[in-house]
Amino acid sequence: MHRNPPALGIDIGGSFIKIAPVDVDSGKLMAVTQTVRIPKPATPELILDLIQTTIRETHWSGPVGVGYPGVIRDGVTLTACHVSDEWLGYRLLAHLSEFVSAPVALLNDADAAGLAEMTLGAGKDRNRPDGGTVVTLTLGTGIGSALFRHGKLFPNTEFGHIELDGEDAEKMAAASVRTTLGLTWPDYGRRLNHYLGAIIKLLSPDRVILGGGISENYHQFSNFLTGNVEIVPAALGNSAGLIGAAVATTPDESEQK
Repeated sequence: MHRNPPALGIDIGGSFIKIAPVDVDSGKLMAVTQTVRIPKPATPELILDLIQTTIRETHWSGPVGVGYPGVIRDGVTLTACHVSDEWLGYRLLAHLSEFVSAPVALLNDADAAGLAEMTLGAGKDRNRPDGGTVVTLTLGTGIGSALFRHGKLFPNTEFGHIELDGEDAEKMAAASVRTTLGLTWPDYGRRLNHYLGAIIKLLSPDRVILGGGISENYHQFSNFLTGNVEIVPAALGNSAGLIGAAVATTPDESEQK
């Protein structure tokens, strides 16, 4: 029996939107993830139409959690790094609530992925009042980040955009850089280690969790990570964002945003 009702998890990306119903108590997906390519430009109207169509076609009537690739404050999208500039200052939560009758949660996509890992994945054992500091980093097209202190989320961090050797850090260490430049795993591991060194120096975390699809190849580059803190791969893979968005609809998690 569910302690909390299942929720529809929605992960908005720059190129794709991923949607699946989630058992928020276990983190298990209750159906195959729908992955829809987003035509350019990825405007708010286009994304909302895709979400509304999915909810209507699946007859979903429960809670809905949405992860957005940018800063969220009071239900408003304040940045638009990989989507249309029309998202700047967009009242996304209010527009979602116009066609979702159940509770709606809205948070940054990297925060959503981090929340999933802290609640159900590689950070679960540190999700406690004395759990220390945990940083989750989502390595993909860019670098998303989430910061937790004693299990509580400090939202909207942008540690992928710190300056590193005179440029945006994600231009050096994102997973996409390895592919674009054709880097070997050792070469990429050294780049990532350089970036992690800066993060560790800034935050002195107790654990760093590395997520994104590249976490499946953690063994290929882990030997090149020399930070003096615990560094572990994420446990929930590419589904972490939509799982975390769904988890954010539960009462305990919605209180901390």
